[in-house]
Amino acid sequence: MRIIYIHQYFKTPTEGGAVRSFHLAKGLVDAGHEVEMITGGAEDGYDQRWIEGIKVHYLPVGYDQKFGFVKRVVSFLSYIHLAKKLIKKLTRPDLLYVTSTPLTTGLLGLWAKKVLAIPYIFEVRDLWPQAPIEVGAIKNPLLKSGLKRLEKRIYQRAMSLVALSPGIADHLRQVTPSQKIHLIPNFSDLHSFFPMEKKRSLLQKYGLNDELTIAYTGALGQVNAVDELLNLAEMANRKGKNWQFLIMGEGSHENELKASARQKSLTNVHFIPFGAKEKVNEVLSLADFAWISFAHLPVLKTNSPNKFFDGLAAGKAILVNHKGWVYDLVKTHQLGISCLPSKINSAFAKLEKIESDARELEKMGNNSRKLAEQYFHKELAIAHLCKVIEPNKSVENSEEDTFMITG
Repeated sequence: MRIIYIHQYFKTPTEGGAVRSFHLAKGLVDAGHEVEMITGGAEDGYDQRWIEGIKVHYLPVGYDQKFGFVKRVVSFLSYIHLAKKLIKKLTRPDLLYVTSTPLTTGLLGLWAKKVLAIPYIFEVRDLWPQAPIEVGAIKNPLLKSGLKRLEKRIYQRAMSLVALSPGIADHLRQVTPSQKIHLIPNFSDLHSFFPMEKKRSLLQKYGLNDELTIAYTGALGQVNAVDELLNLAEMANRKGKNWQFLIMGEGSHENELKASARQKSLTNVHFIPFGAKEKVNEVLSLADFAWISFAHLPVLKTNSPNKFFDGLAAGKAILVNHKGWVYDLVKTHQLGISCLPSKINSAFAKLEKIESDARELEKMGNNSRKLAEQYFHKELAIAHLCKVIEPNKSVENSEEDTFMITG
């Protein structure tokens, strides 16, 4: 089958960041499909590369999380315009696999179905426009209602929908009750991420001691609530703890977080430059807990964050700041502890207890790796996607297997 994969922010493991589309596309290629990826990011005009059997088309469309609202809209619409022109030049595909965000990628699916009679599957990574509405990025009532109508039309006209979490799947059922919905969460790369002992040489490299360490590896944006990790670091400072806090990432709030750490004299907080997956695993190897955080908005409870699945594969105990799907998994499978803002004192006391209980910490980490191996390895996600694309093919684990671990 010929598949055109639409993802505006396609990344490879060597680039770092969210690499779900890379693994799914490569999995489809390995299964015998022909996959062409259309993405943005080319600096000087159009570029094309072969990456692990995937033919990747890079369009000259820039994007940065630091972009303001207007600049983001221009980026989204430029990508749609150039992608349409490219699709018309390519050999006709059997299917478009369209992934959000942004929601505007769905315009390509609508256009391809109407103008070229090409069906599309739409993958919902985050709930747009609900997320930017709740964050406050979209305030105009007419724009809100217009985007919600567009969302419904994109969902309704797709051949089927792919949701990344049970919460997203529930939302899709509310918007389009009759649509076929598949649950394929984000997943763990068990080969790139794996349990490692804290190496003395690495501790020295990063200027760290062998003390309780909490690491955040992900985007540093408005919705990521990494400032709450700074609050925990400040409390540790105040109480004379030698705990260490690692923050590895980049984003619109990076400078603000660094300024806050300086202002509070948080010498126990170490900022590490964003890097490829091997570097992320290296940083996680120095941590006892992986910090998973989002702002406290209802829509963000549905998220399926890559950093959580990286932490599972690395065999890390999980420290989560919000309720939702990840919170339920942590609680049900004894992966770690919660650190809700209203219960930070209770969480701190639990961390103090765990600090001197190596067996409990090891148990949590083992539970994380076990969950990744059983339910969240990338091969399972690829097999499920192949089943979505070719329904008559058999697959070892069904959609219901994934629903069993929602907590």
